[in-house]
Amino acid sequence: MKNFYSKILNAKLQHFPKGHIAAASILGGGLCLILAGLSVSNTESSLAMPQTVKIPITNKAPLLINNKSIDSANPTTDSLGAINVPLDISEIAQASQDNPPALVTTAHTETPVTAPEIQEYVVKNGDSLSVIFKRIGLSDRDLYELFNESPEAKELRHIVPGQKIAVELNAEGKLQQLVYTEDTLNSLSFTRTTDGFTSKKIERQPDIQIAFRQAKITSSLFMAGKNAGMSSNMVMELANIFAWDIDFAQDIRRDDHFKIMYEEKYLDGKKIGNGAILAVEFVNQNNTFEAVRYTDKEGHSSYYTPEGESMRKAFLRMPVDLARISSHFNLNRKHPILHTIRAHKGTDYAAPRGTPIKAAGDGKVIHAGRKGGFGNTVVIQHGQGYETLYAHMHNFGRNIKTGTRVRQGQIIGYVGTTGLSSGPHLHYEFHVNGVPRNPMTIQLPKAISIAASEKSRFLAQTQPTVAQLQQFNGTTRLAMANSESDEH
Repeated sequence: MKNFYSKILNAKLQHFPKGHIAAASILGGGLCLILAGLSVSNTESSLAMPQTVKIPITNKAPLLINNKSIDSANPTTDSLGAINVPLDISEIAQASQDNPPALVTTAHTETPVTAPEIQEYVVKNGDSLSVIFKRIGLSDRDLYELFNESPEAKELRHIVPGQKIAVELNAEGKLQQLVYTEDTLNSLSFTRTTDGFTSKKIERQPDIQIAFRQAKITSSLFMAGKNAGMSSNMVMELANIFAWDIDFAQDIRRDDHFKIMYEEKYLDGKKIGNGAILAVEFVNQNNTFEAVRYTDKEGHSSYYTPEGESMRKAFLRMPVDLARISSHFNLNRKHPILHTIRAHKGTDYAAPRGTPIKAAGDGKVIHAGRKGGFGNTVVIQHGQGYETLYAHMHNFGRNIKTGTRVRQGQIIGYVGTTGLSSGPHLHYEFHVNGVPRNPMTIQLPKAISIAASEKSRFLAQTQPTVAQLQQFNGTTRLAMANSESDEH
């Protein structure tokens, strides 16, 4: 059969010209080349088209290819349970080069580390440690453990507004650490250990600088101090140093002047407050008064003249600070309410209601209560024939009652208008052996001065300070403790 067809084909070809047969052969060869090229192209094209890869399910973790999760490819499963994932074959090739030999990896998750929870609270009015614990979410048991295991925790019973309390909780939500900041320099920390809570006192020491101020009085001591850059508390301290010698309500005159040397406290380069007054000079009506601070061997500090005489007297000249005298000692005064001649056996100090009243000297309260037209009154017996009387009080000081012993400067009551009074003021009397004396003019006995055995130590400590104050003049306002100064 094969030979039969070959003979027929050869017979037919003999009828065509040889040129035509050659041309047909060339065309046929070209066609074969074209068809071969198309076949290769189709193969390459099919490789570029997305294919389906079957991946057996081995776990439920996300599968990654080229760092891409297959979950995003919307996979399906076939009847055998394999995952049908549309893939770009070129990606498989690239993945094999970047991360050979595995094409499929699983994602690994890490548990984040949680930092200790620290909370800080500023104590407000009405707060107690129990209230703060409840705000945090701690129980009474936590509070009991702290107080039971650390005796120093009793200080936390006296927290006041403005102080800070920081707490750290452990992983179980229990109290791990508490830090109580009493003030800028002092704090107390409590830390939980295997044996209970332990405490640690933290005390920071400020840097001390020496400051100088001077001022001339044109209207009042307070305004002069303010203009010199002094705080109100420091002006009050200055007045208290000379309280036995100068009546700041009556004796101050225009052009009186003073200069003062004191400590300033700095922490981390920032001023946090003032320290003690070291030396001060006050010129009142051309009379010069000087005072210097001295600390004795027992650590007690007080103020003395440069010669060693105590600035303290047995009695304060004024029992209220910088009040205005509204009525003087006058045995022939006309009473402002009764309108009759009635001896005024003391001095009246006009001051706002609630102004503190201080004991003029050490002694024993022999009367604390109502006393006729005097209203609320305190009478103090000082011994050696001295008594002082304080009338028209709004109310009494804490724990002040008959029989109470008081110290000089202790608050015994507050200015008011009880009894026969036309306005808030203190009526103050000074009795010597039962006889009223003018408290503004009577010569007050001095307190004990520097003993002879300590005089040399006193002079060695105070003379350099007094000399430094005397040298101070002009515009110098601040000096370092090492004698360096800043000019302003």
